[in-house]
Amino acid sequence: MTDLQVVKERQNSKARQWELALNKLYINFCDYSKDALEAFGDEDIHQARVNCRKLLTLLSILDPEHLVTADLYSAFKQAQKRLGKVRDADVLIESFKDRHHQAKEAGEAKTAKLLKAVIRHQKVKRKKYRKKLAAELPKLSGQALNGQWEAFLSRDLEGLAAKKDANVVMRELEVAFEQKKKACKTLFKGPEAESKESFDALHELRIAAKELRYTASAASFALSQKFHAHEDIYKEIQEQLGIINDKRVWLEILQSIGREELGAGRKVWTEFTDSLSAEVLEALHHNEVVQFPGT
Repeated sequence: MTDLQVVKERQNSKARQWELALNKLYINFCDYSKDALEAFGDEDIHQARVNCRKLLTLLSILDPEHLVTADLYSAFKQAQKRLGKVRDADVLIESFKDRHHQAKEAGEAKTAKLLKAVIRHQKVKRKKYRKKLAAELPKLSGQALNGQWEAFLSRDLEGLAAKKDANVVMRELEVAFEQKKKACKTLFKGPEAESKESFDALHELRIAAKELRYTASAASFALSQKFHAHEDIYKEIQEQLGIINDKRVWLEILQSIGREELGAGRKVWTEFTDSLSAEVLEALHHNEVVQFPGT
């Protein structure tokens, strides 16, 4: 076998690895999307979104500027957005159902009533998100996308895979994460430690952790052994920062709806929003990713 043949065989082997990984995610995405549209099951929505996110991750490694994969990337991005809207509403509703149950158990009737109103309001929102998902997802998955997908695998994948090293991408993501972490630490040392700027910086750090987690998971077949633990490491980091972000977003949603819309008295509204604000700050101060000085 000539040197040229050896190189070609390696390229073919690499492309086959990428094709197997991509196809598995694509099939999962299409199957879960189909199931999700039948009953909007929490797990089906979640898994469709996860597999979509991993597809986006791998396409971004292969084609960072989306010059070749623009149409595919756009379709998956739109699907992820629609799935995400429903998923986020599902998570909020379940969390507030738990809070509602706890308030009832504690005999806090007015707080329970407020929580019930929030749940009703978000169910109306979720209904709209589901309607949009039902209208758009069939165009963004399954038969509507199969032609583009097959063309990408047969025409573009080999050339893209030959040029890319997932290990380099992981290292770049690690550097970006550490830079964002350093920026957070600087903010936390100053007088703006509990400002919107600090929360926004933590949100960016969470996104960086998510990118590392999903890259470590989706591209595990192409990564060196030293990166194999990264999925678990950055999943833990993402979840810690996610608790802060979720509570902050929920508080913002409440404030955007407003007390009067929810039919809540001033006292119970103030007590609950103050309590949720305190939860945000507690989660912020007790995170182990970017610690406050002295905590």
